[in-house]
Amino acid sequence: MSLPRYAYLGPAGTFTEQALGQVASREEAVYLPQPDVTSALAAVRAGDADFAVVAIESTGEGGVTATLDALASGSPLVLLREMLVPVQFDVVAAAGVQLADVRRVSAHPHAWAQSRVWLTAQLPGAVHVPAASNTSSAALLGAGEPVSFDAALVPPSAVDAYGLQVLAHGVADNPDAVTRFVLVGHPGDVPAPTGADKTTLVVHLPDDEAGALLSMLEQFATRGINLSRIESRPIGDALGRYSFSIDAEGHVADARVGEALMGLRRHCPFVRFLGSYPRADEVEPVLRAGTADADYADARAWLDALRRGEVG
Repeated sequence: MSLPRYAYLGPAGTFTEQALGQVASREEAVYLPQPDVTSALAAVRAGDADFAVVAIESTGEGGVTATLDALASGSPLVLLREMLVPVQFDVVAAAGVQLADVRRVSAHPHAWAQSRVWLTAQLPGAVHVPAASNTSSAALLGAGEPVSFDAALVPPSAVDAYGLQVLAHGVADNPDAVTRFVLVGHPGDVPAPTGADKTTLVVHLPDDEAGALLSMLEQFATRGINLSRIESRPIGDALGRYSFSIDAEGHVADARVGEALMGLRRHCPFVRFLGSYPRADEVEPVLRAGTADADYADARAWLDALRRGEVG
């Protein structure tokens, strides 16, 4: 039996690779490094990979827009689980370079954003040279390639992988910084509810209706569903038209979530279900009175009785 194939943001040593390691080891899977998130998801859509692991949210920058946009369009994909990876960086350089020599630093934009305060204090005036991933610049340094930067901001795992000199350890503005990754695959059987789940959606609003956003949010609020993330993204077909990327607490199998999805379907021109999957932190939602599955079942039984002519 062939091993499952996982596309992920490479090269070796990225935080994405660490997240993939929580799903399957190299002995259990074929790792397929990709140059960017869009390519990783495209590999699944094209059948070149069975799954992809991509970053979707960070404590520093919120939603990863490349992931949100790639999931919102194209052939449907679904999220199957999430993984959390603590994030800190090392400043690395080729042999002989000192921290005082650094004027240009290569870093992925999210890495730069999560270390901006430290970089301003320790490397005042340093110029950001954007990198495609957290280890692409480390790979260039390790290979001895001519580069346009003096140092790179990389995950600690990249230091040994590319044999680099460390100029500073543990670089991060927030010592508790975390990035959330998701395992993405083709639609199929939804992971069974665990009691501590998330449901991810993309929702478009009607653009000719006052209060459309409120109507959409009420589908969740009236059913006691907390939203752990909601972000607007341009639809792209005209100025002023936006979709919403949403993480809701609960599972599509939960009565309250199912009712909310039906409400969205009735009110919104486009709803894309991106999956229900276990929360990595295993935190169960606090249910408001009257919103548990048993409450919905009791109310349904009562209504059915009324429709049969029974008064109660």
